[in-house]
Amino acid sequence: MLGIGGGTKFAFDKTRNKDEEADKVFFTTMVLGAILSVIFVFTGLFCSEDLAKLLGADAEIIGLTSTYLKTILIFAPAFLANNILLAFVRNDHAPRLAMIGMIFGSLLNILLDYIFMFPLNMGIFGAAFATCLAQICSILILLLHFLFKNNSFIPRKTKLKAGVVREIFALGLSAFIAELSSSIALIVFNIVIFNIKGNTGVAAYGIIANIALVVIAMFNGVAQGIQPIASRNSGEGDYQSIKKVCGLSVVFCVALSSVIYAASVIYANEIIRIFNSEGNMILAKLAHRGIIIYFVGFFFAGINISCSALLSSINCPKPAFAISITRACVASVPLVISLSMILDMEGVWLSFVFTEFIAAVLSFISIRKYLFSNQKSRNLSLD
Repeated sequence: MLGIGGGTKFAFDKTRNKDEEADKVFFTTMVLGAILSVIFVFTGLFCSEDLAKLLGADAEIIGLTSTYLKTILIFAPAFLANNILLAFVRNDHAPRLAMIGMIFGSLLNILLDYIFMFPLNMGIFGAAFATCLAQICSILILLLHFLFKNNSFIPRKTKLKAGVVREIFALGLSAFIAELSSSIALIVFNIVIFNIKGNTGVAAYGIIANIALVVIAMFNGVAQGIQPIASRNSGEGDYQSIKKVCGLSVVFCVALSSVIYAASVIYANEIIRIFNSEGNMILAKLAHRGIIIYFVGFFFAGINISCSALLSSINCPKPAFAISITRACVASVPLVISLSMILDMEGVWLSFVFTEFIAAVLSFISIRKYLFSNQKSRNLSLD
């Protein structure tokens, strides 16, 4: 939320030659990140065990869960700073450095996970600590941007202004909801599926969810990629370029969905076998049917994520939020509950498809209204 919201506001100010204001946006965003970091660190130090219990950890895993939570939350400043810097560096004409920082951090996380957990035998703490160190290393790479000639911003000290803070939150809210929606879906789907098919059903959904998280991450990558471009074009009033960005992102997401769906259906049994080492036939059957139905929703999900990001990027946070919240809970929760009562597991899988379809209709209406109808205006409306 802070990274995308602050980065978008920064890009607007830069394209309108408000360099001092853009620098202040960066400083404001970092201060907001520091304030939230204090809350997370405090929670980690004093409330990690209570939080683990609240999230459902029982006596068997409460120690492991609280250790992991405490470690991650204590390093919250690194997580927040990394996400904020990624967005600002990307918006400051250095997407390649942002990509290098993110990829290096991710690969380092995998490597350190293995080293800390196996050769060094550091257990669950090692897994969490590896993730934290990876964030710090990513930050070090991103800080190189301040040494380059193409860097165009510096932290410029300023007082927190309610209007600027509100705009940062508004522009980043849809990105926050989009990230949150996966967690909400996991919780609701797990509860509903457990009541229908028990642990076997939950295990089947685990296969679907793991693949879905990777696919959604790809769509989020597209969304983050179009944000700096769309924000600059919006600031310059170049609506033809914004339309091209919109069209290209939608076409790319649909093409990507087609490849993923075809590959998943053709190799469904092989994919399931990776997760189903015990060869449970009931689990395999449930997961196979789930892949065929659930993955149809990807055709709409990619469109929704890219359109929501585009709307935020061109200073239209309200429709972007509407799309995100529809996907997160407004449509998904009622649909999964009602359809599962009528169609059992078929209804669970279909609920994702219908949710994304409804959000796609909203995306189409919003893009048509807020982009194409405003092409003659110099500034897009916040409404």
